[in-house]
Amino acid sequence: MSKLQILEFPDPRLRTVAKPVQTFDAALSQLIDDMFETMYEAPGIGLAATQVDVHKRIVVIDVSEDKSEPMVFINPDIEVLDGDPEEMQEGCLSVPGFYESVTRIPHVKIRAQDRNGESYEMEARGLLAVCLQHEVDHLNGKLYVDYLSNVKRTRIRKKLEKQHKMRA
Repeated sequence: MSKLQILEFPDPRLRTVAKPVQTFDAALSQLIDDMFETMYEAPGIGLAATQVDVHKRIVVIDVSEDKSEPMVFINPDIEVLDGDPEEMQEGCLSVPGFYESVTRIPHVKIRAQDRNGESYEMEARGLLAVCLQHEVDHLNGKLYVDYLSNVKRTRIRKKLEKQHKMRA
């Protein structure tokens, strides 16, 4: 396994809309394993393939405290079920060091495929539902900062650009 590089906002590659996965093979399985390693080491609770510059519809998530419940969602499709929109603090591995309030629906149904191409569906609530919406947004070229005001988004972008210049 190997750790992958996570793209950071405002990298334009984060705006790429991911394509559906067609081939379920050893290379896909290796990518998924590498994504989990990258996510856990970051540390994070979710990672979309777009964030590691692979523009395929793949999401890995583990919202457990002890990193014991890894979940893979390939070609995910989310259906909002019910509940009043709730505000929750969100962070993102592609927007490191920033946490902002975002409003999302707390109950969704997801249809996806596992790493072997087997289709499944499940309902998700709370943190998992929010995480799924956040990661599927990535696959659609959207970031949580897009839900913020222009002022907040610009402030975050400028601070991250300054950090990137200092590292270069």
